[in-house]
Amino acid sequence: MTALIALFWRDLRRAWGSGALWLPVVFFLLVATAFPFSVGPDAPLLARTGGGMVWVAALLAALLPIDRLVRPDREAGVLDQLAVRGFSDELIAAVKIAAHAIGFGLPLLIALLPAAALLAQDAEGVVTLASGLALAIPALASLAVLSAALTANLKSGSAIGGLLVLPLAVPLLIFGAGMLDPSGRGATKLLAAAALLLTVIGPFAAGVALRGLRE
Repeated sequence: MTALIALFWRDLRRAWGSGALWLPVVFFLLVATAFPFSVGPDAPLLARTGGGMVWVAALLAALLPIDRLVRPDREAGVLDQLAVRGFSDELIAAVKIAAHAIGFGLPLLIALLPAAALLAQDAEGVVTLASGLALAIPALASLAVLSAALTANLKSGSAIGGLLVLPLAVPLLIFGAGMLDPSGRGATKLLAAAALLLTVIGPFAAGVALRGLRE
């Protein structure tokens, strides 16, 4: 168990080291700054469409660091050492998912405040976005670790990582954006259900992919 705790803190330090902590913040602010130029100065239109853009940016922010989630450990033999010690691949994947969820999730929620202001979101919209992202962050982390495990043997894995998980992420994007619609009250429950499903199956799917790296 000590080895898994060390793996968790190592991944968290890797996520927050060398300025990586601010990558989601910078990414969100760039999106929030650039998007109004594409839709023009129409504040009502920006308010209606800005929330959906936040969700797309959240998915991309989760996928930004997939090159460092699994590949360094595979190349250094860390995964093999943990397997020799008797730790299951599913448990290793769950630890990595937890570390990634905290590593990018907290900066993501911090970045939401200035980004939402730039995207003309009112206070109620900010609260809705924050609550929806808080529900979805573990699921986004699961998809990122799964994508990283599937592409760890590829030199340009990050280029196709998003394509692999995009079909699974679509429900999160749809229901997350649907929460901003006053008539979409059921979207919150659907988002929670989809996020829970992805969070539960994520470690098992990523574990299978990690096991394939050693075969």
